[in-house]
Amino acid sequence: MSWIYLLVAGCLEVAWAAGLKYSDGLSRLWPSLVTLVTAAVSFGLLALAMKQLPLGTAYAIWTGIGAVGAFVFGIIYLNEAMTFARVASAALIVIGLIGLKLSSSH
Repeated sequence: MSWIYLLVAGCLEVAWAAGLKYSDGLSRLWPSLVTLVTAAVSFGLLALAMKQLPLGTAYAIWTGIGAVGAFVFGIIYLNEAMTFARVASAALIVIGLIGLKLSSSH
């Protein structure tokens, strides 16, 4: 169950990062509220996952899902650049996340 909490927490990290972009510096009410709620739930689920998963593994995977997810979101929805170097860098993050998962004892 801890891995599911962590996966959902990572996805919510993407949601709050996107909400932060749309909140215009937390000056727009609804995007700001979405950002704050998804951030709080994401932190809560990360805390639950950390009850059984190692700190370094859980935190790295949470931030990795958020980083790669925000990267993909930016390309798809915000027309951000999709260069070879950016994609290769994101791929290295994914490879690292897979390595952490495979080497975890939980």
